[in-house]
Amino acid sequence: METIKLVGIGLILGIANVIPGVSGGTVAVVFQIYDRLIAVITPDMKKIAGAWKFWLPLGAGAAGGVVFLSAVMTALFARHPIPTNWFFIGVVLGSVPMLYPKIHAPAAALPDLPGALWCFAGLGVMVLMKVLRVSDESAVYTSLTPARSVHLFSGGLAAAGAMLIPGISGSFLLLAMGLYPTVIRGIADFNIPLLIPAALGVGAGLFSGAALVRLLLRRAPRQTYAAALGLVAGSALALLPREGLGSGVTALVSLASLLAGSVASARLRRFHKLPDTRP
Repeated sequence: METIKLVGIGLILGIANVIPGVSGGTVAVVFQIYDRLIAVITPDMKKIAGAWKFWLPLGAGAAGGVVFLSAVMTALFARHPIPTNWFFIGVVLGSVPMLYPKIHAPAAALPDLPGALWCFAGLGVMVLMKVLRVSDESAVYTSLTPARSVHLFSGGLAAAGAMLIPGISGSFLLLAMGLYPTVIRGIADFNIPLLIPAALGVGAGLFSGAALVRLLLRRAPRQTYAAALGLVAGSALALLPREGLGSGVTALVSLASLLAGSVASARLRRFHKLPDTRP
C-alpha cells in the first residue's frame, strides 16, 4: 500500500514539475515527503541504496508523470492557455495559508530578520522573473550545438536546484530561460541526444540544491519558509495571462478554473498538515 501511495505522489510530482509556476517542492511538502526526499538526495551511495523502497516508486511515478503527461499539459497550455493558467493560479493561492504556520514564531523567538522581509524578498524574485520572462514563442531546438548543450545544461542545473525549494517552479525557470518548449518537445519526442545535457544539469542541480536546502532548513527554517511563502504568492503573478480572464465563455471558464484550483489546494491542506517549525 505504501508503494502504491508513493507511486501516486510521484505521479503528481512529475505533473507539477512539467507545469510552469507549480512547485514540485511545494507538492512534496504538502504530501509530507519533503524531508525524506531532501535527505535521500546525497552523494552517500549507501544511504541511497538503503532508501530504495522510498525513492524507487516515487521516481517511477514522477517519470511517468513527466513522460506520459507532458504532451497533455503542453496541449492544455496550447489550446486552452487562459483557463489552464487560472486553474494553477488557484492552486498557488490556495497553498499560501498552508505555508504561513511554518513562519509564525512566538514573540520570544523571533527570527533575526522579520519574516515579512524574507517574504517580500521571495515575492520580489518572482516579480523580477515575471519582468524578465522570455516569450513562450521561444525557438524550439531539435538538434545540438556546443552553445545549445551549455544552455541546456545550465537550464537543467538551475531548474533542478530550484524545484527542491518549496515555492519555486523549476519548469518556470526553464520558461524564463527560453528552454521550456525545447525540453518538453524533447521529452514528448524522446529526443534522447537533445535531453542528455539537460539531464546532466538536472543531476548536478539535484545534489547541489539538496545540500543547500538541507543547510537552510537546518539553520534558518522559518526564514527559509518565509521566503518560500513570497515565492509561492509571486508564482500566481508569474502565471497571470496577458489576456486576463479572457472574454465571454472563456472568462466564465477561467473563473471556474480559479475556484476549482483553490478548492483542490484547500483539500490538500485539510488532509496533509505540515509539521510545526517553532521551537
